[in-house]
Amino acid sequence: MPLEIRTVARTASTNADMILLAADGVGEGVWLRAEEQSAGRGRLGRDWVSPRGNLYASTLVRPRSHDPVPATLSLVAAVALEETLRGWGADAVIKWPNDLVLAGAKLSGVLLERSGGAVIVGIGVNLASHPEGLDRPVTSFAAAGLGAPDPALFIADLAEAFQRWVAIWRGGLAPVRSRWLERAHPLGTPLAVRLPGAAPVEGLFDGLSADGALHLRLPSGDVQAIHAGDVFMI
Repeated sequence: MPLEIRTVARTASTNADMILLAADGVGEGVWLRAEEQSAGRGRLGRDWVSPRGNLYASTLVRPRSHDPVPATLSLVAAVALEETLRGWGADAVIKWPNDLVLAGAKLSGVLLERSGGAVIVGIGVNLASHPEGLDRPVTSFAAAGLGAPDPALFIADLAEAFQRWVAIWRGGLAPVRSRWLERAHPLGTPLAVRLPGAAPVEGLFDGLSADGALHLRLPSGDVQAIHAGDVFMI
């Protein structure tokens, strides 16, 4: 479908707005970008600080009967975002499931939400600035000395890359998984995982399962598949 990028000066959350558009029947290829958000959201219910100058955008995918599992769209978003970041000069690596990290600090993130028959994909990228005082290192293009790309130009490249990778995904998850692994931090990277309702687990990155779950090699030598959790490089 043709790409369409809609821009608003300010909204509460582009994901929330895209959920409403999905209910109205909007098709794939439509993106909503806000210059500012007043109630941006990240994964696990975190606030996403959203001043002017960064990218805040959402789109949607309507999964079909023969598509891979919808949750694996997180991998699609990650590889499309990494490709776009690299095109703008940021040599970032992917951290499971879909964060992009530059020199050990978070540069961007992705939030997937289901709404009826659609998967809403929200993407935030720190272009001009980044929040302070978080529980993890965070950076931006500007802070990394890469300048601050125009969000309107950046999203045009991102939308094209995402559309292309969704088409690849629809042919099977394997090439997306392969690209994700190629662009992720190396095997053996020490990780800590905060699991919902459980104590943190530490181990070494041991790749992805066929369905996109994180493989964590524990000190015992066993490999644990992580399907949901908050991951930190240590």
